[in-house]
Amino acid sequence: MYGLNDQEIAAIRERRYESFASAELALLRMADAMADTPSNISDELYAELSKHFSPEQLMELTANAALENYRARFNRVFDVGSDGLYRKGLRFKSSEAA
Repeated sequence: MYGLNDQEIAAIRERRYESFASAELALLRMADAMADTPSNISDELYAELSKHFSPEQLMELTANAALENYRARFNRVFDVGSDGLYRKGLRFKSSEAA
């Protein structure tokens, strides 16, 4: 899920997951579970993730999701707003690079 386009971002915001591959869907479920308080990854979800990713990949993906959760919670304490990096239609890379 590197380099989401505007339609994919909108689909995630609207919880329309039918266009995502099963590995991507598992990661979205993991990100949602990790954002909950308390965070809990069920055995079922871990089994699904393990079908798509090695233990090393899961550690890296989990660390990245945890870092983003940390940053989001930290920013809320200090009322840090968006820096406006995401704007609909803005492209940082070509779609062929994925």
